[in-house]
Amino acid sequence: MDMDSASSVVLQALTQATSQNTAVLKPAEEQLRQWETQPGFYSVLLNIFNNHMLDVNVRWLAVLYFKNGIDRYWRRVAPHALSEEEKTSLRAGLITNFNEPVNQIATQIAVLIAKVARLDCPRQWPELIPILLESVKSQDGLQQHRALLTFYHVTKTLSSKRLAHDRRLFQDLASGIYSFACSLWSHHTDCFLQQIYARDETTALSSLERTLLSLKVLRKLTVHGFQEPQQNMEVMGFLNAVFERLKQFLECCRQVGPDSTCREKLEKTIILYTKVLLDFLEYHPCAFIPLIQRSLEFAVSYVFTPAGEGVTFERFIVQCMNLIKMIVKNDAYKPAKNIDDSKPESLEAHKIKTAFFTHPTLTEIGRRLVSHYFLLTEEELAMWEEDPESFGPTNVEDPVQLLMKDAVYNAVGLAAYELFDNVDFDQWFKNQLLGELQVSHHRYKLIRRRVIWLIGQWISVKFKSDLRPLLYEVILSLMQDPDLVYLESIFGLLFQLLQQVTECDTKMQVLHVISCVIERVNIQIRPYVGCLVQYLPLLWKQSEEHNMLRCAILTTLIHLVQGLGAESKNLYPFLLPVIQLSTDVSQPPHVYLLEDGLELWLVTLENSPAITPELLRIFQNMSALMELSSENMRTCFQIVNAYIYLSATEFLQVVEIALKVSPILGAHMFQPLLPAVFRGIVDVVMSTYLGIMGRVLLQNSSFFSSLLTQMASECSQEMDQLLGSVIEMWVDRMDNITQPERRKLSSLALLSLLPSDNSVIQDKFCGIINICVEALHDVMTEEPETGTFKDCMLMSHFEEPKLSDDEEPPTEQDKRKKLLALEDPVHSVSLHQFVYEKLKAQQALMGDQGFGVLMETVDTELVRQLQEFLQGL
Repeated sequence: MDMDSASSVVLQALTQATSQNTAVLKPAEEQLRQWETQPGFYSVLLNIFNNHMLDVNVRWLAVLYFKNGIDRYWRRVAPHALSEEEKTSLRAGLITNFNEPVNQIATQIAVLIAKVARLDCPRQWPELIPILLESVKSQDGLQQHRALLTFYHVTKTLSSKRLAHDRRLFQDLASGIYSFACSLWSHHTDCFLQQIYARDETTALSSLERTLLSLKVLRKLTVHGFQEPQQNMEVMGFLNAVFERLKQFLECCRQVGPDSTCREKLEKTIILYTKVLLDFLEYHPCAFIPLIQRSLEFAVSYVFTPAGEGVTFERFIVQCMNLIKMIVKNDAYKPAKNIDDSKPESLEAHKIKTAFFTHPTLTEIGRRLVSHYFLLTEEELAMWEEDPESFGPTNVEDPVQLLMKDAVYNAVGLAAYELFDNVDFDQWFKNQLLGELQVSHHRYKLIRRRVIWLIGQWISVKFKSDLRPLLYEVILSLMQDPDLVYLESIFGLLFQLLQQVTECDTKMQVLHVISCVIERVNIQIRPYVGCLVQYLPLLWKQSEEHNMLRCAILTTLIHLVQGLGAESKNLYPFLLPVIQLSTDVSQPPHVYLLEDGLELWLVTLENSPAITPELLRIFQNMSALMELSSENMRTCFQIVNAYIYLSATEFLQVVEIALKVSPILGAHMFQPLLPAVFRGIVDVVMSTYLGIMGRVLLQNSSFFSSLLTQMASECSQEMDQLLGSVIEMWVDRMDNITQPERRKLSSLALLSLLPSDNSVIQDKFCGIINICVEALHDVMTEEPETGTFKDCMLMSHFEEPKLSDDEEPPTEQDKRKKLLALEDPVHSVSLHQFVYEKLKAQQALMGDQGFGVLMETVDTELVRQLQEFLQGL
């Protein structure tokens, strides 16, 4: 089939795929899915979305299919990977012209160019950056904007790569284009300011859009493009210029007013300027030291003096406050306890801060915080009036005086830890706050609410225990949670009230308070729930026509099961039929009850001491729930998890946990599923896939070999070639794994391939060692006394934890997890010992000379770090 005929059938399928008729839509989507792996398909898509005469929806869909194809088939190791010839042609076609008229499609094209750049630039695509730089100089407005948009997305994507080699490449790029980027930003900024003051808002808006894009590029280059930015005069010059530009743009806000067409983008640009400063401070605190004085002067001036009146807006104020906070609290700016141990930079930064925050400055900041920023606004008071139960009341006679008191109390509460030594809170409580709580006039509700909150802030900081009964007495009338002294009487009264009231809404409110009480006191509710346990089945039956009341009953049961723990098994005759009904998607009430029913199911399993036939029977509801593919899927997986921990024999359906429980049985049970996992590693690697395959490789190596043989046959590849692809992808995607446990698991799994005389494994030796060193950094802690390292993930034995009064006891599932962890290699095998043993075995296999040659393939810095971790072994 030639290109023209291919284009027509693909165009027809895309047109049908935009249809609202599912009978037309579904076959078209299936046809497009089959074409995804056909040579030439993406060339056809490129021609379609570049044809501006076609329907916008069709072109949009073509871009999306192209973008998804990059993720799946652009890497050379991917199954059905695109040929190098087609990729070369596609790269050329993507940057032939930048004249897309539709904004949304232009953005998608820019994103997909950036995706290709992430994989191919600069090695396979050296011409991309020069062409972009040339195109942003164009006199054609549309072409200039689209090239600048693409330039931003490419820069953003390349700056996000974190491997050392990729960072060096980006730094080389940044040093080469930084001057141009600065001049581009400066040019568009000047154009905008000239046009806006000339009242040419249409042209000004276009220039502002280009200012914003060029500033986004500069932000990425500045923050991620230089290892020591303080040594680059252009970088520091740009950062100093940010303050001047901010002042110009803030003044511009004053001039154009709130109704200007430029206002929204103007505020976005101002916020972006503050993000430049905040990002640079976060990533380069030492390089930021020369900017500390100017940053503090700027932020304090606009936020805490009249200079900001009429020009600032809420997001800008928040950003300025964040800038002040990051400078004040930055660890790099704090001298060591022993001044002699401090770094010169820390001392310099501390000196600047100390000199700036004089007593008058701090006094004015504190005054403005309390008297200006802490005051409730008209909007907040209106919200309070509309929803008094969730916020609080208004309607005060002297609003200024009461609002000021509310603001002061708010400040004292927020600063409780800082004011610990300066405020005698116990005396204040007895002499003033207690009295304010007892003022019952409705106009004083504002202060009563704030006093309750204030006491909540201070009660864990400085509040004598013998004052607590006094506090509880006064707040019982306000329906706050009781302490245990009052539990029996309160719970009894609430239960009586629940029986007496007749309205569903009132019963729901009482059940909500009962739930709060149970949640607050946890296991100490057990002696008092007998009457409630007897009444709830009757209430459930009576509420058959009232699903919202049944939801409240489910919530109460959730807290009740958590409070009863393993004793909740006595509720099963009532509890399990409730769960059965609530989670049965064939029953109409599930629409209302499903979410709470699933939560109840989960906590019942977590607190169950042992599996029962009735618990197993409920699981028949799960397959239909899984097919729903709803927002409840996460809870469904947690339920399956809980079944696995409770009874692994019946429930080995979450693969990774199944393999953790039983590596041999789990692997064979999931043999039909594992090839898909294997393909996932070669295609788009997910942390979970690697966890699953890591456990198979580490704990069942013979099965891994048979799986490798099966996959090699299916892919028509040599076993060694496939193994090499898997290891290469594993190493490449290690950054995708964020949990330290899984990072250690990956290291153990790949190390288990050693010792080996297989040339493929030896070729990948450097990558394996790289992963191991990363994992060692994650899990090893240094013993200060001996200077040796210890694996912090090792667990030696199971102990019942000693709990404080505020801590909840472990559930039955928590205990099962702990016992299982003791058998898990992640928690039972010392990583540095395992690395040492595997390297010694490899050395014994190859001999000293051969092993020395192998070690030379590893970066010398990595070898040095490895030796540090292995010292003493």
